[in-house]
Amino acid sequence: MSPDTIKVLKEKVFDKSKWMQLPRDVVIGHDVLGQIPSVCNDLKLGRSALLISGRNTMERAGTSVRDLLSSSGTVEVFLAEEISPRIITEAEKAAAGMDFVIGVGGGRVIDTAKIVSYNLDRQFVSVPTAASHDGIASARASVPTGEGNVSLEAHPPIAIVADTAIIASAPHRLLAAGCADVISNYTAILDWEMAHRVKGEPMSEYAVALSKMTAEILVKNADLIKPNQEQSAWFVTKALVSSGVAMSIAGSSRPASGGEHKFSHALDRLAPNKALHGESCGIGTIISMYLHGGDWRGIRESLRTIGAPVTPADVGISDEIAVEALLMAKTIRPERFTIFDVGITRESAEKLVQMLYAE
Repeated sequence: MSPDTIKVLKEKVFDKSKWMQLPRDVVIGHDVLGQIPSVCNDLKLGRSALLISGRNTMERAGTSVRDLLSSSGTVEVFLAEEISPRIITEAEKAAAGMDFVIGVGGGRVIDTAKIVSYNLDRQFVSVPTAASHDGIASARASVPTGEGNVSLEAHPPIAIVADTAIIASAPHRLLAAGCADVISNYTAILDWEMAHRVKGEPMSEYAVALSKMTAEILVKNADLIKPNQEQSAWFVTKALVSSGVAMSIAGSSRPASGGEHKFSHALDRLAPNKALHGESCGIGTIISMYLHGGDWRGIRESLRTIGAPVTPADVGISDEIAVEALLMAKTIRPERFTIFDVGITRESAEKLVQMLYAE
């Protein structure tokens, strides 16, 4: 399904200027929630906010953020237990008349806040409670449909406040998925460079350099990513923010989304709610790196060290479904040329999936 068919983003008036939107304030560290009022004052966001969160994340961090901001302004709370066109519409109504939006939670909460703020021409502040993917800092928002998730262009947060104590207390699976999402930048860049050579697609060298550096840092320091450690949370969150900035510089998700992401979206459709986004991207990255002739074993070992899955079986998906996802990948965003669009047959797809288990 094309993103153009998902009518949750307001259409913007065309102009010929190109904007590069980046987060202005990024605060990452222990017990930094207390700095949120100062961040909002520094950016002159206003005195009224809609706080979007989930029930669990409201307990973990949302209540604290609400209390901190309520001392100097008006804060209304909207609970988003899912992300859907209906929830987005309801959140927009709740945000009407508010000065800005603040998202406190995981991916669906941050993406809901991102779309609502974009549609209402308001700024939004990202307060992640887990570091599971680079959506905490990017201009992309993922919306589920009956045929799988669709990635939409919105805008990045004006500020990110990430408390490493809160992020470190989240299940390690989420942190490992965030690592895998960043590591997938490796093959996203290779696909982008290939599209530049073969299709003449424009490419940003600066965005490529930043995205590659971010992935390299995690691969080389995989042994430092441990469960329930703030240093690990700090490390991964910084990498996710850098990945989001690379996309803002490029003006697209190209620096962080290639064939491995198309494979991930295909798995979402064929085996919904089995693998986290970053997990399936990590598996797709191993395959993509093999096809590009790179060090796929090194990528696989880094993912294993971090605690991310490296085979379909690791996330409870059959090899047969993984094969179908590889064959389906080229139909996902066909305008985005990747290594998965170049002659993968059923026989080769079966061999690629078996390669994941090879020692």
